[in-house]
Amino acid sequence: MTSQTIDQPSLSSTSAYAVVSLIFGILTWVALPLAGALVAIVCGRLAMREISRAAPGEIAGASLAKIGMLLARVQVVLCVCYVAAHMIMQLMFRHH
Repeated sequence: MTSQTIDQPSLSSTSAYAVVSLIFGILTWVALPLAGALVAIVCGRLAMREISRAAPGEIAGASLAKIGMLLARVQVVLCVCYVAAHMIMQLMFRHH
């Protein structure tokens, strides 16, 4: 009878910051346009830092953080464009 060792898969945890970033990235499109975007971007950056400082494979969630930050950044750009367009329209159609 031979003894075999079974390699246990390494259990990695998902960064809580990455999950929060994704949730708030989605919320920027539903309920919290700018405040949600700020939370998503900050938490996404914290998640990326946390993941990069950990041992390889120890903490997962880089994709979640990147998607959360992307959703937030697109929302911020669209909000800025909307405000700029609104201001331009106000200037163009101002009655003297």
